Order: sequence, then C-alpha cells, then structure tokens
Amino acid sequence: MQGRTEQTGVISATIKGVRLAFRTHPALFSPRYIDPGTLAMLSCVELGADEKVLDLGCGYGIVGILIAKLIGPDKVTMADLDPLAVEYARINAKLNNVESVRIIQSDGYDSIDDSGFTAILVNPPYHTDFSVPKRLIEKGFNRLAMGGRMTLVVKRRKWYENKLRAVFGGVRIQEVDGYYVMTSERRSEHWATATRRSASRSGRSAPGSEARQVKP
Repeated sequence: MQGRTEQTGVISATIKGVRLAFRTHPALFSPRYIDPGTLAMLSCVELGADEKVLDLGCGYGIVGILIAKLIGPDKVTMADLDPLAVEYARINAKLNNVESVRIIQSDGYDSIDDSGFTAILVNPPYHTDFSVPKRLIEKGFNRLAMGGRMTLVVKRRKWYENKLRAVFGGVRIQEVDGYYVMTSERRSEHWATATRRSASRSGRSAPGSEARQVKP
C-alpha cells in the first residue's frame, strides 16, 4: 500500500501487513510518499526468520525498518551516504519501535565492517552514469554469504541484467508496475565471468551460468 503524507509530515502506510510511519524531510528522496519502486521491490522479497539483511541506500528507512519489524532488528543493517538520511532513518527506527537496528553512514560498503549477508536490497539512483551501481553490484558479491541474494529495483533493464549476469551468472527478473525487480544469487567463490574463463580453459561448463527471467 502506498503511503500518504499527513499534515504532521508523517507518511503512514501498511506494507506486508505491517503498519508503519515515517518522518521525512524535503531534501530526501521521495519525501511526500513511498517510492513506487521501493514498493515494487518489497512486493517481490520474501525473507525467512534466519536472514541477515543489508538495506543499502536506506534513505529514511522504509525497507530496513519494515524488515526489522518482520524478522527482528538484530538481523538488519541499514546504510546510506547522506547523513540526513541516516538521521531520519534513526528517527523512524525509534518511531516504529525498532531503534536497536544498526544504521550506518557509509559510501557504499566502505564503512560496513560486516559480510555474510543473506540478502542485500538496493534501490540504486537513476543515473545515466552506471559507475555507482557497478560498484554496488561488484562489491556486493563478496559481502554475500554463499547462496545469498542481491535484489535491485530499476527502470532500465539491459545494463543491469547484463551486469548481474556477468557477476553472478544468473538473474531472475520480475516486472512490477513498470519497474524491474532483479534478483541474483551468489553460487560461487568468484564472479561468473572469471568462472567461465576458467571453465573454458579447462573445457568444463561454468556452474550457475544460466539467467532466469520471470514476469508474473
């Protein structure tokens, strides 16, 4: 359900059956309503009780706070480069009674001293320059546990699909309300491109090299 901004400056929404409230600021992304791309991504994400989740580029906290409510704040890390976003994510964590969730100011993964995540969720900036999502995808591979998933919501399909294939070897694509929700799973110690090069030299097939595409 898409949230609305009340006169108090608080967005109220019910997502996955959880009632939430978020204080926002005009300088933050989507300050008057919950971004439809974020809602599209959340509609495709299913998490178990034993997950370890990173909400990268958390903004004022919608994704990480919802997940903290669903599986527990001790299993969630939230990070954003913008100190204002971090400030409001902390305000909103307290507002939604998950104030113990870990919230970090970080440029990508630079200040995150943890790894072994079972899920990394990203709503990357809509830039024509792909240098930011390139770094988030490449560095995210090594921050995932084996079998961990990276999920992104994007508007532009081709570059992201090709990049996720190159790094992970496969991608599942769901189209929701004009957005592409892409999920790739870590299946090997090394990037798929390196695995394929090694396999081609030895005459073997690279594991997990297929791409899976789903449109509900």
